[in-house]
Amino acid sequence: MNNTKNESIGCIVNECKYHAQKDNFCTLNKIQVTKHENTAHDVECTDCGSFMKQ
Repeated sequence: MNNTKNESIGCIVNECKYHAQKDNFCTLNKIQVTKHENTAHDVECTDCGSFMKQ
């Protein structure tokens, strides 16, 4: 796993396997953003589909 923070992807979910533990960034090169509805109307309709529990 890459432990280098990606300063292009901010993240505060420290329960995620890909969280840069010392900084609020992701360590992935890219993430997949997903939605819960057919049409996303607000931020609550979306999530990081790349999340993996530590």
